[in-house]
Amino acid sequence: MYDAIVESRGAVAGPFGVWLHSPEFADRAQRLGALVRYETRLDSRLSELAILVTARAWDCQLEWTLHEPFATEAGLAPELIEAIRLGQYPEFDRDDEQTIYDYVAELVYNRFIQERTFATALDLLGDGGIVDLTGLIGYYSMAAMTLNAFQVPLPKGRKPTLVDCPTFR
Repeated sequence: MYDAIVESRGAVAGPFGVWLHSPEFADRAQRLGALVRYETRLDSRLSELAILVTARAWDCQLEWTLHEPFATEAGLAPELIEAIRLGQYPEFDRDDEQTIYDYVAELVYNRFIQERTFATALDLLGDGGIVDLTGLIGYYSMAAMTLNAFQVPLPKGRKPTLVDCPTFR
């Protein structure tokens, strides 16, 4: 399982070191992770937006710090990322980003989606896209819970970028 994770991701990092204590779980989690991150109907910009909102909701320093550069690379505006980092409602230049933000934030903070928010996301993504987005939120919530529960530290040399949450040593 270790070799499979290294082959697919380049290294055993993040929650994978913890999940390896249960090889069957690690196998299924890494396959699900590959699916929700790389093989959904969502483009990487929207996936990374959903991951950042989820990481912020769970106050997960490692998930945030690792994904913030991916979000920038995927094309999210620095002002949008900064607002999420600070726990503020962002100003949006793109309707699709506001739709994704609202859907994710309502689910992770309120545990439910308002009908209007769901309808807007459904218009944007379709039924399959909503399933993909919800699965991505669930996967990254599970990863954040693992990272926080096991107090997984940042990689050596990485500085924390998420405010008001623990950084484990």
